Amino acid sequence: MNVWPHIATTGRRIGYARVSTKDQKLRMQLDALNAVNCDMIFKDHGVSGTKANRNGLDAMLDGLKAGDTVVVFKLDRLGRSVLHLADLLVRFQNRGIHFCSISEGINTTTPGGKLVFHLFSAFAEFQRDIIVENTRAGLDAARKRGSRLGRPPVLDTRTVLKAHLEIQRDGVSVSQVARRLGIDRVTLARSLVGCKETAD
Repeated sequence: MNVWPHIATTGRRIGYARVSTKDQKLRMQLDALNAVNCDMIFKDHGVSGTKANRNGLDAMLDGLKAGDTVVVFKLDRLGRSVLHLADLLVRFQNRGIHFCSISEGINTTTPGGKLVFHLFSAFAEFQRDIIVENTRAGLDAARKRGSRLGRPPVLDTRTVLKAHLEIQRDGVSVSQVARRLGIDRVTLARSLVGCKETAD
């Protein structure tokens, strides 16, 4: 017998379900989301979690309002990497949106669950610092070996990570960030792909 979490929210319960291949079924996730009375459920069927753009996830993020609660069956259904998941949770917190993962028992509508937001925020900052340190160490090692590093990058690592943060956590578009930085959208997008590969 399943014991579903009590989600005390004044807003809507917004469910999200995903499976990676067409052969997999969404039934178990949908049953769990319906059991906690989700008002609407967004789905991605046959979409890998590594994909940056997912139609169901993107539509859900666009429609969220303060007071809503995002509900998933498991954490790995939502984020494509730990850093991506952390960015999404911080984004929810900044917009006044709660989060509930049924399997892990995470529920930010409870006092104890609110700690999750702070933990993921701290982890995201830590992960970015590690990426910067690893990138610098790699460049230093290449220089010591006498390797030619090619043309200097248009954007340094910290700028790319900050842009990644604005896009994933704050919901700013790639085009808007590119305009602010005074560079071409394609240049920024290429740099962000490298950032994602390093983080994943």
